[in-house]
Amino acid sequence: MNRLKPYTGVYFHMKSYLWEICYAIMGLDTVKRFDRIVAILVQLQSKRIVKAQELADRFEVSLRTIYRDVRTLEASGVPIVSEAGIGYSIMEGYRLPPVMFTKEEAGSFVAAEKLMQQFVDKSLGAYHESAMFKIKSVLRGREKDWISALETQILVDPSQELFNKNLPHALEVLFECIAEKKQVFLKYHSLNSETPMERFIEPVGVFHENGFWYVLGYCHSRKNYRQFRTDRMLQVDRTQQTFTLEHGTIDEHRQKQEPAEKIKVRILVDKSVARYISTGRKHYGFVSEKMHGHQVEMTFMVNELEQGFPRWYLMFGDYAEILEPEALKILVGELLDKARLRL
Repeated sequence: MNRLKPYTGVYFHMKSYLWEICYAIMGLDTVKRFDRIVAILVQLQSKRIVKAQELADRFEVSLRTIYRDVRTLEASGVPIVSEAGIGYSIMEGYRLPPVMFTKEEAGSFVAAEKLMQQFVDKSLGAYHESAMFKIKSVLRGREKDWISALETQILVDPSQELFNKNLPHALEVLFECIAEKKQVFLKYHSLNSETPMERFIEPVGVFHENGFWYVLGYCHSRKNYRQFRTDRMLQVDRTQQTFTLEHGTIDEHRQKQEPAEKIKVRILVDKSVARYISTGRKHYGFVSEKMHGHQVEMTFMVNELEQGFPRWYLMFGDYAEILEPEALKILVGELLDKARLRL
C-alpha cells in the first residue's frame, strides 16, 4: 500500500485515506484508537482552531494520548498546523469528502430538524433546511430511507410563541452581531411597562430557558447587563457601532450574577396531582419536597411573589394548601376576588 504524500491541494477518497491511517496504527493499538483518530480528524475539519485539552476532554483521554494521535495523523499526510498555547488547525484549503453517517447519526438529524423548525425564527429555520438538504445529499441509500421513515412520525409542538411573527430574522441578527461584535438596536416591550422602550445593547449571548429564548447584553441606557426575551422584541436592527467593552462568555456572566434575596414558600399538594406539576415547578424556584401521608410538602425559593407564582398556584389550588408566607395567601385571595368580579 502506498503511503499518502503530504498535502498537494487535491481531495483524497475518504475510504482509501482511512485505510492509510489504519495502516499507520495497525498492530500498535485497538480499533477504539482508530475510531478516535478518525473522530479527531473530523473535529479538526469542523473548526478553525481546536485545543488539545478540548480533544482530551471529549474523548476522556490524557493530553499525551492526544499528542500521539495527532502525530499519527501528521505521519499519514494530514497537514496539521500546531501553535503552542493556541491549538491545532488544518492547513487552509485542505478538505476531504464528507464522512459517511451511521443510521443513528442520520436519525438524530430528524429530531434536530423538527426542533429547528419550531424553536428558531423563520430565517435561521430556512438556513437549517438548506443545510439539511446538503447533509441528506451525501447519505447512503439506507440512511436516506431511515430518515424518510422517521420524518413524518416525529412532532414538536412548543407551548408558546417564541418570537414576534413580525421579526422572522431576530436570531439571525443577534447571532451575526455577537460574532462580529456589533451593537444592536432593540425596540422592546417589557412585562411591567405600558409602552415599548428603545435600547442599544451589546449582545453577549443567546440562551433558551424555561420555554423562551433570551439575549443577554450590555445595555447602554442602564449601563449594566440585562436580558431580553425574544417574543417581546418589536424591532431588532443591526448597527455599525462596535462593542465598547470586552464581555467574556455568557456562561461567565450567568454564573456570577448575584441572586436577589429570595422568599421562602411552602405548600402542601395532594399526592394525586403533585406529579403533574413536577415538570413546571423548577421554573418557580423549587428546592425540595417531602411526604406527609397523602400530601407532598414542597419548598420553593422565589424572587418575588406578585407575578408568576400566585397564578401558577391557582392552576392546582383546589388540591393544595399554602403553609407560608402569609403574603402569598393574601395575593391568591386577591386574584380570586378579581376573577369573581368578572364572572
